[in-house]
Amino acid sequence: MEIAGKVVLITGASSGIGRASARLFAQRGAKLALAARSAEKLKQLASELPEALAVPTDMRDEAAVRRMVAQTQEYYKRIDVLINNAGQGLMVPIEKVNLETYRSVFELNVVSVIAAMQQAIPVMRAQGGGVIINISSGTSKLPPEKYRTNPVGPYASTKYALNAITLIGRQELAADNISLGLVYPGVTATNFFNALAEGRQSASMPASAMPVESAESVAEKILEAVETQVAEVYTENLKKALFL
Repeated sequence: MEIAGKVVLITGASSGIGRASARLFAQRGAKLALAARSAEKLKQLASELPEALAVPTDMRDEAAVRRMVAQTQEYYKRIDVLINNAGQGLMVPIEKVNLETYRSVFELNVVSVIAAMQQAIPVMRAQGGGVIINISSGTSKLPPEKYRTNPVGPYASTKYALNAITLIGRQELAADNISLGLVYPGVTATNFFNALAEGRQSASMPASAMPVESAESVAEKILEAVETQVAEVYTENLKKALFL
């Protein structure tokens, strides 16, 4: 897909990978709809970009997700690309994870993605197609023993679920010319560890585990995923870790 002139809706756009993606897609000539909880940060980012609509959205609120897609479609008259980037981390052992916290993270990392897809799919089908990219995590691809000192089991499980939804949805929607794909970031230089739902005190990635990647380098991979429409795209450091 050629990005110039396309309408791209990005969730979790106010910081990190989402913000870097917004800037990169804007540079390539995309028309943007930016969603996140922070209205102030969104408006600031939108003001820096040539053509961007700020849509403050709590992704855990299904009605807000419906409004997000409706406002984008009403403003631009179409949605070519949906990038489901909003998510939250969780670093605590399975034995000790607070179940309410886990439900909240699962709601954001998985259920909100399905909600956004359910709203965007009819729009894309009516216009003849589109692309949906869901941002997963290297924790769903690395061997579990890599994380013996970093308890990411509950978090990784949400990304395993996201992977399944995406790859199955890719098959379900192929006939509608709607392409679903996954991007797997490795360890990224974002606010991820500070924004953990639980496990903030024990969160630390061993230096030997994987070199840290910039949010901008991950954004490049998201762009690649949209342009190529392949099923799965890995960041460079994750490729090396997986020997791909």
